[in-house]
Amino acid sequence: MSAADVVSNLGAMLASGGVEVVDCSGVLGPDTPILQLPPDFAKNTPKVEIHKISEYDNDGPFFAWNWMVLGEHSGTHFDAPHHWITGKDYPDGYTDKLDVQRLVAPVNVIDCSKESAENEDFLLTADGVKAWEKEHGEIGEGEWVVMRTDWDSRVDDEAKFLNADETGPHSPGPTPDCIEYLLSKKIVGWGTQCIGTDAGQAGGMEPPYPAHNLLHRDNCFGLASLANLDKLPAKGAILIAAPLKIKNGTGSPIRALALVPKG
Repeated sequence: MSAADVVSNLGAMLASGGVEVVDCSGVLGPDTPILQLPPDFAKNTPKVEIHKISEYDNDGPFFAWNWMVLGEHSGTHFDAPHHWITGKDYPDGYTDKLDVQRLVAPVNVIDCSKESAENEDFLLTADGVKAWEKEHGEIGEGEWVVMRTDWDSRVDDEAKFLNADETGPHSPGPTPDCIEYLLSKKIVGWGTQCIGTDAGQAGGMEPPYPAHNLLHRDNCFGLASLANLDKLPAKGAILIAAPLKIKNGTGSPIRALALVPKG
């Protein structure tokens, strides 16, 4: 079967419903939870604002449109290598320079929802990933790996989604050895359903914030605040995670879509 046949068959399957398109994004708006940095940092990303320009009125009788205030890393979003100091030297590490071929790839969904419900600080280790591979098959080169926690069920309550107390935020995520193992598999990127790609308490790890530190060190990508991962199989789906082509962008809100075979 030729590549043209494969693409033609995919189009037919999409049209017939044999392949379902699953929206893996949350709604982006004024109520979208935004990461809050510690007070020793000077600035925080502002809350999302949507301002009307016109809506079939005197300012524009035939059209409706808005202007917005938002940060690159707001809502369901993409982290480019230049987001972190370890990735700052990659010439293709900005959202307008990256290789778009890498943005569409098979996705491995590691279900940690039960563990995360029992322990908000649950950490996925390299051994946990290896156990998952024994059950579902090897993670392949150039593939996405995402951690399902069902944390998106909290997104309508910012305090519950951020889940911070006097000791800092509490949310599940990967250990350093987990990320190093995945990088040894030459993945394209790692994603979570929480506010960021790291666990809430990752600042105390070595290195701090290992998902950010290590992924971007190796010119790989991060995805955060993903939704509906419960609708994806462990293997067999394709994830499309394309950031806006922002000049020198370190990230971007995205509409993450998964192609899931039915039946």
